[in-house]
Amino acid sequence: MTRHREWYPIYLREMLLFRRKLFKLGYLLSAMVVPVIYLVAFGLGLGRSVQAGPGAYLDFLIPGLVAMSCMTNSYSWVASALNLNRLYTKNFQLFVQAPIAPSSIMIGEVLAGVTKGLFASVLIMIVGFVVSRRISITLPYIAALLVSSFLFASLGVITGMVTKSHEDTATYANFLILPMGFFSGTFFPVDRMPAVIKCVIYVLPLTYTNILIRKTFLDREALLSLCALLLYATAFFLYGSRVISRYSE
Repeated sequence: MTRHREWYPIYLREMLLFRRKLFKLGYLLSAMVVPVIYLVAFGLGLGRSVQAGPGAYLDFLIPGLVAMSCMTNSYSWVASALNLNRLYTKNFQLFVQAPIAPSSIMIGEVLAGVTKGLFASVLIMIVGFVVSRRISITLPYIAALLVSSFLFASLGVITGMVTKSHEDTATYANFLILPMGFFSGTFFPVDRMPAVIKCVIYVLPLTYTNILIRKTFLDREALLSLCALLLYATAFFLYGSRVISRYSE
């Protein structure tokens, strides 16, 4: 196999496992249940009394839920699966012992996370089209999902590699993913936050995903957000590749 295709068996293995889960109702529900709960509670429940922009609150909320779903699923499925493969089934050790470059292992795992994250996002988008007719898919929308899923899948690889037990993945999610979901502009505009909190919010990558996904065209703010996401994605990918290259367990 040529060097540039070394990642494909790893990606294919994850996709074959993913295909088996697709036909299970529980998997589909698990990918949708939390965003749909937020949609009902915030969008349909509080939406009539909340003003988050020029349009209806539901039109503001749905792109944020799509971004949050993309983040959560891209990250969690990779982090959890890699942790299990490394510590329990020991399948990851086979990848390391094979004549495969660490970057190829990283690419295969990350692309699997991207696929899973985009799949979950599409499910939420379908729900969004049902409840709102003002949702439009723009170039910034697509760019936000693609780069964000790559970014958080790379972060998921890092988490899956550094955690010492399967329970630790939940701890990392509670400290990293959950706060980002609530404070990065998913439910309310960032500019309404206190100045002190804004300094922290603008460090979080999901903030730039939420800015970019709500843009109708690539203006200055959209381009800056895209550059920030690309910077995070590159840094996480390179660091994840380094962690894999130094793996010895």
